[in-house]
Amino acid sequence: MTYYDFDSKAIDGVLEAARGHHDAAGLTAANHTTDLSSGGKLTLAATCVSVTVNNGKVCLNLPFGFGSVCLPIPAIFPNGTAAQACLDICTTWGVPTGIKVYVSIAGKVIVQQTFGFC
Repeated sequence: MTYYDFDSKAIDGVLEAARGHHDAAGLTAANHTTDLSSGGKLTLAATCVSVTVNNGKVCLNLPFGFGSVCLPIPAIFPNGTAAQACLDICTTWGVPTGIKVYVSIAGKVIVQQTFGFC
């Protein structure tokens, strides 16, 4: 079984952007005038990787200690079908809390799964 990896540099870039967003809002020095109404939740698209359907699934190595996963692909998509697996990173106040992984074929999301808190 082939396990595909997401680009670690792209993931690091997303984390930097999330931290920068919350730092720019002045949340590192919160006080009684800080606006907490947004809840601090932010999800950013991180990276995508080209994958191929193999035995009715696409297998991926996930970041942040979530391990590896094989996502099921419906049987109407035979072995060898080209697909794209994408990763979104969920953060709260700039700290990663979870990920969303999805696989698309011909631009349509076929399967999606979240890990952690999104």
